[in-house]
Amino acid sequence: MPPKFDPNAITIVYLRAVGGEVGATATLAPKVGPLGLSPKKVGDDIAKATGDWKGLKITCKLTIKNRQATVEVVPSASALLIKALKEPPRDRKKVKNIKHNGDVTFDEILSIARVMRARSMARYLSGTVKEMLGTAQSVGCTIDGQHPHDVIDAINNGEMEVPDS
Repeated sequence: MPPKFDPNAITIVYLRAVGGEVGATATLAPKVGPLGLSPKKVGDDIAKATGDWKGLKITCKLTIKNRQATVEVVPSASALLIKALKEPPRDRKKVKNIKHNGDVTFDEILSIARVMRARSMARYLSGTVKEMLGTAQSVGCTIDGQHPHDVIDAINNGEMEVPDS
């Protein structure tokens, strides 16, 4: 027989969900069922917490204590970039292979890098900014009308300045 479940233990579960949508309870059940939670209720909580990330795949952090789940959104760099593009929400089932060819300002890249700083492996903020520019390149957007790799080269050459904090 398995050991008795400790109600005071804090359990953290990370999962990917589509913002603003109630995920399939069949995918939530194996993750939260053994912890004594209702998958339907957790799905509704996730949909409520991710409301302003409509249509984007977003990572959620479920902190479970005393059979109560609190949902925290942990945005990825690409999700923050796509949100900065201010694209209208799309229907995932109908619109496929979307091109994110908008333009983002360098100040927005800096603010995204500051949000991602804690999870970055870079030593300085300039390294985190370069990570965000690499993500911008893979997403397909431009920075102030320039290709993201040109901005990375400008930072490496010292033509463009990145603040320390």
